[in-house]
Amino acid sequence: MTAVEPHPLLRPQRDPSGGEAAQAWAAITAQAPQYPRVSVSADVRIPMSDGAALRAYVFRPADASGAPVPGTFPTVLNLTPYNKLLIKGIDTILETPILGRAIRKFSSAFDLTGTAFDGITEITRVVAGGAADLLSVNRHLVRSGYVQMIVDVRGTGSSTGTWDVLGTREQLDSIEVIEWARRQYWCNGRIGMAGISYSAINALQAAAKRPDGLDAIFAVEGSVDIVREIFATGGATSAFIPLWLAAVNGLKWAPAVRGIDTVAWLRDRVRSPATDLFDLAKGFVTGNDPRIYDDPYYDTIDAVIEDITAPTFLYGCWHDIFGSSAPDIYNRLALERGSKQLLVGDGYHVNPGIGFGEPGFPPRLDVLERAWFDRWLCDIDNGIENYGPVTLRQQGGNWTAHGRFPAPQAQSRRLYLSTEKSNTAAHAAGDGSLAYEPSTSSGVLTVRPSLRAVVSRDTTQVLAGVTALLGGGFTYDNRFAEGAAATFTTEPARADAVLSGPMNLHLRVICRAREALWAIMICDVAPDGKSTVLSNGALLASRRAVDDERSLFAPNGDYTRPYHPLTKAAVLPVPVGQPITLDIDILGTEAVIATGHRLRVAVFATDATRFIPILPDLVRTRLKPQDIAIDPHDPSYLVVPVLGTPDW
Repeated sequence: MTAVEPHPLLRPQRDPSGGEAAQAWAAITAQAPQYPRVSVSADVRIPMSDGAALRAYVFRPADASGAPVPGTFPTVLNLTPYNKLLIKGIDTILETPILGRAIRKFSSAFDLTGTAFDGITEITRVVAGGAADLLSVNRHLVRSGYVQMIVDVRGTGSSTGTWDVLGTREQLDSIEVIEWARRQYWCNGRIGMAGISYSAINALQAAAKRPDGLDAIFAVEGSVDIVREIFATGGATSAFIPLWLAAVNGLKWAPAVRGIDTVAWLRDRVRSPATDLFDLAKGFVTGNDPRIYDDPYYDTIDAVIEDITAPTFLYGCWHDIFGSSAPDIYNRLALERGSKQLLVGDGYHVNPGIGFGEPGFPPRLDVLERAWFDRWLCDIDNGIENYGPVTLRQQGGNWTAHGRFPAPQAQSRRLYLSTEKSNTAAHAAGDGSLAYEPSTSSGVLTVRPSLRAVVSRDTTQVLAGVTALLGGGFTYDNRFAEGAAATFTTEPARADAVLSGPMNLHLRVICRAREALWAIMICDVAPDGKSTVLSNGALLASRRAVDDERSLFAPNGDYTRPYHPLTKAAVLPVPVGQPITLDIDILGTEAVIATGHRLRVAVFATDATRFIPILPDLVRTRLKPQDIAIDPHDPSYLVVPVLGTPDW
């Protein structure tokens, strides 16, 4: 067989480590900072226009005695619902001389990769990658001439008011905090915003409003379409939201002991003791809460990304709770390349930056944050705008740096589902095949509700990565979960190939009840049979309506990214026992399918805890089996963006 030249995107087009420029950024971060210490002002009161008071930690450069140094400095804001006391506690632990050094050393050296406990390493390496400094306090940044503020959003931590979860009042608070900071004698009027998750969303919201002085943001694992990403993906809720709401509502009952408005704080907590938690629980049971569906409420939360003018650095990961949000945000930013940067890792929500700073990896996140703010808040010509601008960890491959995602050279191809056995999935409920040529025979494969998918990478994704500690089926081996799935698997790839972009599963199905959940996992199958989840998607049969004006298409007219309205008005009846067609949106990714590996579509009737229908929808499923109808006259197929020639 003639050797096939690998596609160029199988090799890095630019150095993902950043080369000599990144070495200089790291050297600056490693060198002794300008100021020897950090001055901490606790529970600083920031008055809001409606009478509420937010409370903040303010970290300022200090001299050897610990006294704040005179002068004005650029200021980096982090607004959080996770209680600044907890964040300060993390900072205190990491700054404790013996314990902090031990944790950082352990994080760098501890490696169980290749063992049954490899998932533990996925969590422990997060400190070495620099994410802890973004989550807590970047003291090196402060000692180098910045002020950093950590602010409890209203109704959380030591701040008064009622928690307005990413809502319009909270967004106004962000603008007022920026204005307040710019008026302080220690601020030079230039503001950056940084943070992980909620704080990243808050930064994007603020930047979209273009307040004076907000000159740059560094957003790690933010969101752009929260209803589709986590609240009601494909019409199904997830276990994450109630667990998260319970955690934040618990944390907001732990204020600072001193320096708060005690009466107002207690009044506001009693007024809203468990914000949104019971309302959403009631909505889950009854289906009456509008937030169970896509609703104008979400329009007030999702930032208008196109309105952002501040230079924006984005970090995301393929198995984040918000899926491929970071690439979506990057593509919507109306900024010049360079003043927008995208970095995507192969990890989960709780472990951003794993491996960063090691050979062949990007610089540590704290190094990138420092370089980003030096460039855009201090006007230092350090070349950070020439990094990337799109730097990705290809699943199953290496880091690559190029100009766009998805790769514009990727060709959308159909891979047809067939009932012909692939002889690779005896462990599955059904073993079908997947190929470029359509099936010539008809048949039905049946899937039944099961809890097997609890042990899957989907669970680790929706629980933010915590179950990666368990390894096995929760990370890189999906075969146990596939015991409840109908699988469709290609022949081995005859040459390396890259998948780059979102996918769509066009699926002909027969529902045996008035509702059915269809959950999809896209997997890479190694020669030894191990199946690793690359991406996922789901759709309730009643949410199958598609808005063509907001969908993306291949040149031949196939959907590459169908947009489901998910509104209550868009719900369609599900005919029992009659074939219907679904187009199921699969999260975008970039992955290498190596020579000898196969691509697999696994179709499930349930995927708890990743996708959980609200109770009325669950009742309508009657937990009945569901059928996949393979018909050569109305074929089912996966639309997949391919670089290279795997010859499937």
